[in-house]
Amino acid sequence: MINKIARLGIASLLFLWAIQQFWVSNIGNGILLIFLSGLVVLTYFRNERILLAFWYLRKNDMAKSRKMLDAIKTPEQSLTKGQAAYYYFLSGLLEAQVHMGKSETLMRKALGMGLRMKHDQAMAKLNLAGIAVARRRKREAQILLTEVKKLDEKKMLADQVKMIKEQMKRI
Repeated sequence: MINKIARLGIASLLFLWAIQQFWVSNIGNGILLIFLSGLVVLTYFRNERILLAFWYLRKNDMAKSRKMLDAIKTPEQSLTKGQAAYYYFLSGLLEAQVHMGKSETLMRKALGMGLRMKHDQAMAKLNLAGIAVARRRKREAQILLTEVKKLDEKKMLADQVKMIKEQMKRI
């Protein structure tokens, strides 16, 4: 994968080539090159490996999702801040099945970097609340669940919140 500075360089070269094609009256080539440069700029803001990892996660293929995330070697250097947040979010979701401690640090890192969508923030905080309940930190879980309720506008996570509250009663 190409790092983010090289992507912008390639996009600017394609755009300059498109302008040159317009200058010599090759309108079709110029339009095609502008679309190609736009595609390269799009991959700057939306990393294709993260998109594929999300897709595999939706299909419940955890191994392929993990493989896509493992292909990103240095997320802070090769990804933008928002992409790195989603990288850590996805890694935390995958680690939640194996290591709760590592999952907790990854989720906190994702929240710290700034997940864009409120639903994703709610999902991360819900996972943190589940980890807090498993570690018998009832007060922290209560705070996280109130934040989840505020963030979950469409009430899509209401069943999971109820399940965690039932687990909290046993503590």
